[in-house]
Amino acid sequence: MLENAARSILVQSSNVDLGDVLPQYARASILQTAGKYFGRFESSSVHFNREGPLYKCTVTIQVGPLKTMSGEAQLKDAYAAFRSALEKVAKQLRRAKRELREDKATRIDKDIALAERPMLRRKAASSVRQPVHAITRLVKVARASTPVELDQDSPYRIAAE
Repeated sequence: MLENAARSILVQSSNVDLGDVLPQYARASILQTAGKYFGRFESSSVHFNREGPLYKCTVTIQVGPLKTMSGEAQLKDAYAAFRSALEKVAKQLRRAKRELREDKATRIDKDIALAERPMLRRKAASSVRQPVHAITRLVKVARASTPVELDQDSPYRIAAE
């Protein structure tokens, strides 16, 4: 379905000669980005403009029933401006997809259940053993009657002394 949507991608420019490669690159990149996040692709437009030494690129994408996503960037290179604007649109698409996927209901009883059982939380917290630091172990070993061989420049030796 996305291959047929290549015709619905409009690449335009004002005061800029795009050549043949940049519009093809823009269409392929938009199809790849839209296909990555959503399968249904409605329409898209890319507009290039020259403002002084910078290229300004505006990318808009309409995917399925979602609102139109748009991104804009100004850089010295037309390709870099397009990639930057497309990254902004991709971020919006990613967030929209995440919002659609997160359809789990919120647990209302979670706070009530935790408030009713404070004893269980205290028991669980007390049963967890605290880790013993390596230097503390070495100090205990050094105080033992058995001599321990440590390197001359070892930081553990310095700490043990």
